[in-house]
Amino acid sequence: MNLVERVRNIILAPQVEWAVIDAEPTDIREIYARYVAPLALVPAVAGFIGGSLIGIGVPGVGTVRVGVAAGLFGAVLQFLLLLGFVYVLALVINALAPMFGGRMDIVAAFKVAAYASTPAWLAGVFAIVPAFAFLSVVGLYGLYLLFLGLPSLMRARPESAVLYTALVAGASMALALMVAGVLGLVAGAHVSV
Repeated sequence: MNLVERVRNIILAPQVEWAVIDAEPTDIREIYARYVAPLALVPAVAGFIGGSLIGIGVPGVGTVRVGVAAGLFGAVLQFLLLLGFVYVLALVINALAPMFGGRMDIVAAFKVAAYASTPAWLAGVFAIVPAFAFLSVVGLYGLYLLFLGLPSLMRARPESAVLYTALVAGASMALALMVAGVLGLVAGAHVSV
């Protein structure tokens, strides 16, 4: 698996790429090392650059930045939380599969969680310029990837793909809010003007 090719294919030709991913003999450790870790670095590094080096202009106050040490700590914490996020999401996908006529297969569930997260990780680059962070909504394309990946890899009934996707998306949003909350509480407390 080539990282750049996989990213391009999952974004531009997801139906074909899910079939390739399904047939690929791999394990969770390899997906973490060759795909998840490099892509999870994108929002972590971009957030550090945007928050600690560039900062946010606040009228009447000036540019507000997170201190470099706090920013580095926050980036490392965000990276680790994103690694955990993917695994917990895979557990949810795996646990819900039988409800939708699917099979329980933790490696397949991890593949879905990892590869459907691609747009969100790539959209993390917008954190470099905090004023453009709203553009990270392009990460919602991951919902479509999830919709295609769940029936394909988890063998869920195609007619239940919408509900399965909705439940996994809800769990994903809850996990994302927890990650953001932890980051805000632990790393966001050190802001300098």
